[in-house]
Amino acid sequence: MNVTSFVQRFLLPRWVISLYYFLKYRCKVSTRAEVELSPLLSIGRGSEVSSFTKIKASYGPLRIGARCSIGAGCFLSSHQGGLTIGDDCLISPNVTIIANNYNYQRLDVPIREQGSQSRGVRIGSNVWIGSGVCVLDGAQIGSGVIVAPNSVVSGKIPDHVIVQGSPAKVIFTRR
Repeated sequence: MNVTSFVQRFLLPRWVISLYYFLKYRCKVSTRAEVELSPLLSIGRGSEVSSFTKIKASYGPLRIGARCSIGAGCFLSSHQGGLTIGDDCLISPNVTIIANNYNYQRLDVPIREQGSQSRGVRIGSNVWIGSGVCVLDGAQIGSGVIVAPNSVVSGKIPDHVIVQGSPAKVIFTRR
């Protein structure tokens, strides 16, 4: 951990971070949320980040669209591939969105020593992600999608559908 990360994480009051994002993007970040000060992070106008949510953008771009609502206890982490969330999205409590994954091809080398990869995560506009959902690296969620609670999304989801399960499968097409 470098000095800047240490100061930001342990010495900078969270109300300063909340004020910074309000002044810069006109969004509301709870003083109980753990949001990094990073040039790689942008939050759209009118968006809200609830308490106990962690947003990490140290290693790759993370863009949250306008008028998004991120519930309590969520974890969002970007990496080289990036994480993009469209406008008007609802992310329910305890959702995890991770835009990187470990390499695990070689059996003779421990997984932690094989490094990681990042294909990124893309989430369209007007998406509702139910509580407890896990969105994994490489996922692409189309616009107008509803993801049922406790689902695991790891692939491509077309526009205007409802998905459910682990892995998430289309159960209904919205009309």
